[in-house]
Amino acid sequence: MRHVSRATECPKCRSKELGLGKHSGYAVMSPVNKMSLGSNIEYVICTNCGYIIESYVQKPEKFKGTIF
Repeated sequence: MRHVSRATECPKCRSKELGLGKHSGYAVMSPVNKMSLGSNIEYVICTNCGYIIESYVQKPEKFKGTIF
């Protein structure tokens, strides 16, 4: 699942130039109480100052049934 961001500008520097990034390698989010390989994490990043505006897991369904 790919999230469509609603962010249109950076809240820190007000730049409107945003980009999409991701963790690579073993940097995945894993459910706390389930056996799962987890999901990659995507970020909406300001390409001017580097501020991370939003972050999302690519496969949120892997976290269903976890306790909060």
